[in-house]
Amino acid sequence: MPEHLGDHVVVAGAGLVGLATAFELRRRGAAVTVVDPRPAWGATRAAAGMLAPIAETQYGQERLYPLMRASAAEYPDFVERVTAATGLPTGYRTEETLVVAADAADAQSLSDLASHQIASGMDVQEISTREARHLEPALAPRLSGAVRIVSDRQVDPRMLAAALVETLNCPQLTTIGDVPDAGPAQWLTSRVDTVLTSRREPRQATGVQVDSGEVIPADAVVVATGLTANTMGGLPEGLDLRLRPVFGDILRLRVPETALAPGESHLLTRTVRAQVLGRPVYMVPREDRTLVLGATSREDGRESVLAGGVHQLLRDARAVVPAIDDCDVLEMMARARPGTSDDLPYVGKTSVAGLVISTGHFRHGILLTPVASRLAAELVTGVLDPLADHGSDAAFLADTDPARHSNPAPEAPFTTPESYPQMHGGLE
Repeated sequence: MPEHLGDHVVVAGAGLVGLATAFELRRRGAAVTVVDPRPAWGATRAAAGMLAPIAETQYGQERLYPLMRASAAEYPDFVERVTAATGLPTGYRTEETLVVAADAADAQSLSDLASHQIASGMDVQEISTREARHLEPALAPRLSGAVRIVSDRQVDPRMLAAALVETLNCPQLTTIGDVPDAGPAQWLTSRVDTVLTSRREPRQATGVQVDSGEVIPADAVVVATGLTANTMGGLPEGLDLRLRPVFGDILRLRVPETALAPGESHLLTRTVRAQVLGRPVYMVPREDRTLVLGATSREDGRESVLAGGVHQLLRDARAVVPAIDDCDVLEMMARARPGTSDDLPYVGKTSVAGLVISTGHFRHGILLTPVASRLAAELVTGVLDPLADHGSDAAFLADTDPARHSNPAPEAPFTTPESYPQMHGGLE
């Protein structure tokens, strides 16, 4: 039997990473309870779903790119498993990304970044603005530069989250090898306050206590709660999860038929990213003829949608695609993404046996979902996916070690459930 495989695993947090981790745990035979006051309502709800390891790469992120690239490579098999379990769509699309520049300075910046990406072995094609407008006729006529990234993809995070919920509710799920399926996940709409651990050494996760005082016994715990992970009680003493909220405003627009040329079914057919006076903006088309607009980034702690952010998104988007002016505004939203001090996520074991951390995915949570969920499930159960490429896993886990910012090394706390009489009935 694998080192930490038990009858029951609690997954704290039901964003896309948490849901996918619960799915991967169930595929490995674990009984799963998912604990979240409002599943898929945080950063997952607002995410655009760009699977863009190249377009998202920035200077100084050389350690992050291989992780992003590996996760993008795992996406087709991941969404195929989810779809096979329920038949529900995930919004996975294989259209490429165009990155365009509004003026000469933006074009120079785009060209410099493309040169850096090409030198790093990435498949980036600098094309003329004429070629860009041939691919996307809705683009403005006076753009100054364009880059084509044919390997980028996208997924609809809301659709994928809904499909994952259904996979967890399936009466029977195909598992890896001969591992028996433990049955549908259990759900608790609460917040995990404390991870509980054993009295004896080595310390072992024994369950969680939620905000109502209820205790859920478990053989292992995965903390995938995003920004609140570093405020949870019972984590190893000294574990320094340097999480910070990075807010972004996002808009959803509906494209009316009046904005389309004869024969067109959508204003854009692929993701368009742009630099406008040094500011990033992206437009992601959905199958239902809506557009997702985003790219504001702020660390002001304000959870509301900012008027300035909405103005910036619309102004910059219309500079690239003028027909944006004719679209209907369906939704305005702001969410905080869990950033880290080095832009790498925290994914890995802790000094408490059976306690795994998976958070801090920042702007890349949707893209990193397949690798993050697979690694967390494999760390808990020891059951490897025979179809996955495990060649770089050790390097990934070294880079994403949850204790990498902790000094000295964290020690396991002593937290037992003995003083809490209330027990979760279905798990006793």
